[in-house]
Amino acid sequence: MSTRSIEAWIAEGPGQKFARGSVDLGSLSAEEVEVEVEHCGICHSDLSMLNNEWGMTQYPAVLGHEIVGRVVEAGPAVKGLSVGQRVGIGWSADSCMHCRQCLSGHQHLCAEVTGTIVGHRGGFASHVRAHWAWTIPLPDGLIVEDAGPLFCGGITVFNPLAMYARSTHRVGIVGIGGLGHMAIKFAAASGCEVMAFTSSERKFDEARQLGAHQVVSSRDSSEIQKLSGQLDMLLITVAVPLDWDALISTLAPNGRMHVVGAVLEPIPVQAFSLIMAQRSISGSPTGSPTDIATMLDFAARHRIAPTTEHFAMNQINEAFDRLASGKAHYRIVLDAK
Repeated sequence: MSTRSIEAWIAEGPGQKFARGSVDLGSLSAEEVEVEVEHCGICHSDLSMLNNEWGMTQYPAVLGHEIVGRVVEAGPAVKGLSVGQRVGIGWSADSCMHCRQCLSGHQHLCAEVTGTIVGHRGGFASHVRAHWAWTIPLPDGLIVEDAGPLFCGGITVFNPLAMYARSTHRVGIVGIGGLGHMAIKFAAASGCEVMAFTSSERKFDEARQLGAHQVVSSRDSSEIQKLSGQLDMLLITVAVPLDWDALISTLAPNGRMHVVGAVLEPIPVQAFSLIMAQRSISGSPTGSPTDIATMLDFAARHRIAPTTEHFAMNQINEAFDRLASGKAHYRIVLDAK
């Protein structure tokens, strides 16, 4: 197959502004699809990658991994997709497909998984490529222009809720931002009693509108301590230090604190706070292709969509400035047209 040159928004180094340029994607492989980008969300991990906070960004970088668009070309070994089909691509673009994790349906845990923006060209571009298994068809019923953030932020919070939360559970969501606002919607739609924790009192009313039954200030340790032993699950969606002892104490026997926020500092834990009540602490990345498809079906069935702000793709630098300032409400999506 012929090589392909695309238009992309490129960052030449850490923290630099994006500039429009051309990128050669090379030849389409047998199991790849090429997708014309219609919308691409900006995730906070795009900002972290732009600034090389995790030490794995390769420049020049084309970021963007909450992608919605249409298939424009498919390799000869592609299965289940057709040209013209509307699809989405998230954090992962490929995996080995032969290791134990891939063969067990846990492709997102593959040791060789390819991140869409890690050594790969992402969705802040006219076109993007991915393995067919990681290119997920959009079900009917989703708001197409707002669906992009579901492919990273959405699956990141949906997967642990699907694994560990039951409809009879009391679930706490810590952080009402890009991840947390979707977690509240998913947990409420699952039938859980939802308790939201936020450091911003101005978000109390909105948290209730999103589906929370109760709202607590995450800055008020005394209020948190009043909840001792009440929660079956506590989902941490923020990446900042918290009063970990107080939060762990909110867990009921057999309760679980699950971390999806990329907290860079160590989390101190008193062993007896886990042992005596048989509590657990865990974490997870995104999810497998099947997990993502399940999440999309659930979102369509319950009419769940991220709360978004939209910018034109050529306003990418203004959009990143808004995200970096903490003013995004709650996810930003770039529109190609």
